[in-house]
Amino acid sequence: MKNHFSQEMASLKKNIQQMAELVDAQLEFAIRAMQTGNMELCKFVRSRDREIDAYDNLIQAQCENILALFQPVAGDLRFVITALMINNQLERCGDIAVNIVQRVQKTIDNRPLLEEIGLQQLGEEARGMARDAIEAFINNDLELAEVIRKRDDQVDDHCRSIFDTLITKMQAQPDWVEPGAHFIVLSRHLERLADHATNIAEDVIFLIEARIVAHQGD
Repeated sequence: MKNHFSQEMASLKKNIQQMAELVDAQLEFAIRAMQTGNMELCKFVRSRDREIDAYDNLIQAQCENILALFQPVAGDLRFVITALMINNQLERCGDIAVNIVQRVQKTIDNRPLLEEIGLQQLGEEARGMARDAIEAFINNDLELAEVIRKRDDQVDDHCRSIFDTLITKMQAQPDWVEPGAHFIVLSRHLERLADHATNIAEDVIFLIEARIVAHQGD
C-alpha cells in the first residue's frame, strides 16, 4: 500500500510538472506571436490547448483518487491540495495564451502601436511572472514566490497606465477606437495572467510553509 501511494504521488508530481512546462511554452509562444504578428505561432498555440485540458482532467482525477484511496496527511495532504489549486491556475494560464493569440489577427495591422502604448513591456512583465511562478513551484523556491507577489502591483499600475493612454487616444482620434478596444482587452488578458502567476506563488508558499497568504493586504 505504501509503495502504491509513493508511485501515485510521484506520478502526480511528474504530470503537474509536465503541464507546467507545457503552459510555460504556450505563454512564451503567445507573447512572441503578439509581438511579431506570427500567425503560424497563433495556430500552434491553439492546437496545443487540448493537451493542457487533458492534463487538467488527468491531474484532477489523480488528486481525487489519492485523497479517496490513501487519505494523506501533513505534507503529503498539503501537496495534493496545492496540486489541485495550481492545476486550476495553470489551466487558466493556458486559456489566456489562447485568448492572446486570438487578438493577434485583430491587431496585426496596428502592431507597431504595441510598443508605443507599452503593451509589449506589459506582456514581458506578465510572462516573466508566470515563468518565475512555475519555476518557484518546480524548485520549491520560497524566496522567488515572495518576490512574485510584490511584482503584481507593478503590473496592475502598468495596466492602468495603458488603459488611461488608450482612452485618451480613442477620445482624440476616431481611428484609434477599434484597435484601442482590442488593445484594452489584450491588456486585461495580460493583467489576469499576472494574477494567476501571483496565485501560483501564493500556492507555493502554502505548500512550503503551510501558510495562507492569499488576500493579505487587499
